[in-house]
Amino acid sequence: MEIDSFDAIFQALAHPARRRMLDIVKDAPGCNVNDVAAAFEMSRIGVMKHLSKLEDAGLIHSEKSGRVRRLYFNVVPIQLVYDRWTHEYSAWWAGRLADIKYAVETGADTEDTDG
Repeated sequence: MEIDSFDAIFQALAHPARRRMLDIVKDAPGCNVNDVAAAFEMSRIGVMKHLSKLEDAGLIHSEKSGRVRRLYFNVVPIQLVYDRWTHEYSAWWAGRLADIKYAVETGADTEDTDG
C-alpha cells in the first residue's frame, strides 16, 4: 500500500462523525445512507459527503441495489495500517515473551544481565 493510501485512511478516520459512521456500517452490514443519516443531526447530503470520504479511502464498499445504495465495512485498509506498524514490534515481543516463559518454566533468573 502506498503512502498516499495511508494518508487517505488517516484523513478519513480523523473526523469523529466519520468514525461513528464507520461503526454504524460495521455493526449493520448492508445498511443504507438513510440508516446512517438517522443517527446524525446533519443533512443527508452532509452524511453522503462523509461516506464518500470513507469510500474513497477504501474503508466502506457500497453496492447499488435498485434505488438503494447498500454500505459495507471493509476491514482491509485498517488491517494494512495495523500490520505496517505492529509487525516488526510483534516479532520482538513474541521473542521476549518466549524468553520469559522459558525462564519461568526452568526457574532461571529473569533479570536482564546487560545492565
